[in-house]
Amino acid sequence: MTYAGTRRIVDADSHLMETTTFLTDHAEPAMRHRLPPLGGGRSGLDLDVVAHSPEQHAALVGLGDALIKRGPKWHAALGAVDAAERTEALDLLGFEHQVVYSSVCAPLFAIVDPEVRYAAYRAHNRAMAAFCHDDERLAGVALCDLDDVDLAVAELDAALDLGLREVWIPARAPGGRSPGHPDHDVLWARLAERNVPFVLHVGSGPLPIGEEWMNDGRAPDEQMTGAEIIGSKDFMVVYQPAERFLSVLLLDGVLERHPALRGGAIEMGAGWVPSMLRRLDHAVGIWSRSEPRLADMARTPSEQASAQLRFTPYPFEEVGQLCRESDPGLYMFSSDYPHAEGGRDPLGRFDRSLADLPDDVVDGFYAGNALAWLGLGRRATT
Repeated sequence: MTYAGTRRIVDADSHLMETTTFLTDHAEPAMRHRLPPLGGGRSGLDLDVVAHSPEQHAALVGLGDALIKRGPKWHAALGAVDAAERTEALDLLGFEHQVVYSSVCAPLFAIVDPEVRYAAYRAHNRAMAAFCHDDERLAGVALCDLDDVDLAVAELDAALDLGLREVWIPARAPGGRSPGHPDHDVLWARLAERNVPFVLHVGSGPLPIGEEWMNDGRAPDEQMTGAEIIGSKDFMVVYQPAERFLSVLLLDGVLERHPALRGGAIEMGAGWVPSMLRRLDHAVGIWSRSEPRLADMARTPSEQASAQLRFTPYPFEEVGQLCRESDPGLYMFSSDYPHAEGGRDPLGRFDRSLADLPDDVVDGFYAGNALAWLGLGRRATT
């Protein structure tokens, strides 16, 4: 028996754990010395990891379907660093597909020099493709930005030619323009043509709320460690860069112009999604007279989102309630493996929240919605 049991599961968010040479091992020789060193940053992770000994490996495999419940997290997890081990981990988890993000590479988005930034993207994308290459269940995620259209199109094509299945972008105004600026239409069209979603993930925007908001006159609390660990104040605003980016994208008509384009916001929770979509529908209804282009929309923003956008709730959120108050096809299961934030039993927590919903909604959440979004199958809910 696997952790998934009889369920059909597509995991929309998991991670590999980088080592210090993750980028340099896959960079052009002339650029290696110019790439920034990888480190744990706020997380304090040690990237100088050592491979599992035969005894450690045997102990992890021996956990069987309890791997996610009882196994270690971060670099020590089965398949966190080693691609062959990841296949073993997937066998034990029983997931049909698993989307794979890097863990500490989001700071690459902030490199100022575009030559260095794109060299870092290329190295990252080659490393990600190498990790996912031997297991067709793994869907690797590329890094890119939209700031320079020509550079972006070239790297998009190169990354997708490597077999990567999503493109992770920063949630900023690319090149000092709205993401809905006509200059970016070639990028959105390319993603739609190649049947690959864009994604906003934790790290697409500034993660911490900001030092000034942390200055409450008290002594600093002891800092926790672990990639992407956020505090309570960070949690309250972590989704806001994605909400702004997606709202502007919808109001500028990008999803209308490119109905085959798909996108998502991953590992930022989903409790904010129904209210965002309600506000967007209100914005179009109210401002369509003073902003005539809004009146040209054939579909409301919430209809566009239902067809083209996806989100991953946190395990502690009431996903059943989200499905009742908005289109259940918007939401996808994620484990966050091997990060600690995914918890010890995400299936158990989601199952309890989904207990009174129809089978097609539950099946859609666990597999169908993600299969359609990834271009791997039909959407399970209507």
